Amino acid sequence: MSLTPDQQEQEGGEELPSTRLYSIVKDWKKYLFEFLLIFTAVFLGFLADNIREKYGEQQQAIALARSFYEELKNDSITIASKIEGRHQKEKSIKYMVDFFRDSSLASTSKDLSYHFIWAVTARSPITFTPRTIALDQLKSSGALRYFKNDRLRKLAGDLSVVIDFIAVRQQYEASIFENYMEPIMTNHMDYDFQYQLWGNTDNMYERLSQYQKSDEYIPFKLSQTEKINRQAMMNELSYYHTNGLFSTRIIAFQQYVTVNAALLKELRTEYGL
Repeated sequence: MSLTPDQQEQEGGEELPSTRLYSIVKDWKKYLFEFLLIFTAVFLGFLADNIREKYGEQQQAIALARSFYEELKNDSITIASKIEGRHQKEKSIKYMVDFFRDSSLASTSKDLSYHFIWAVTARSPITFTPRTIALDQLKSSGALRYFKNDRLRKLAGDLSVVIDFIAVRQQYEASIFENYMEPIMTNHMDYDFQYQLWGNTDNMYERLSQYQKSDEYIPFKLSQTEKINRQAMMNELSYYHTNGLFSTRIIAFQQYVTVNAALLKELRTEYGL
């Protein structure tokens, strides 16, 4: 009678090759199964982390986009107001140029006082300082990478360039104002008129606008008219108008308006804001 492999092993005291092969195959299957379990667990963990990271980046992008959008929207309103102020200042400068060309320097008209103040003294209604908190955060933290839209990233870069350009232009305007407008203001302003007009008001230009539209009249006359050089005054005002205010408005400010509008549209499209 033939013996089984186990009986042969028991009788002979040695493990047969077939028994050893069976044992190896059995162990190999066990190790492979354990390896597959560990690999699957690691892979699923990695996949979950990747999904979690992408979701976190998406949520971060939405939060940053919303903050950026609000900043841009507020600045779009602000720059519209500043452009309106520039139109008024440019109009008043033209009035003053015409006045110095052929009007009596002894004039005390209400229009003269209104346009003199706008032309020579107004600064805050025309100066635009963009909010850049969200933009600076996007750039400094590297969070701009959360925006997967290439056009959006490009427009954000364009916005930075335009903001720098506006700063340079307004610094140039400030130097013209200091050199040419401030001497006109200090030498020829009627400060008695100024004190009566503004008093303790909180908003000077709102008060000036109300005064211009009302029947109220406060006497105004140019000071030290004997020192006025008409042609020099016309040249200084015209230089400030064209080389400063007008150029900044139609180039730098308009570029900002264009980029701002494009960014708002892209953010609305990309994130449903």
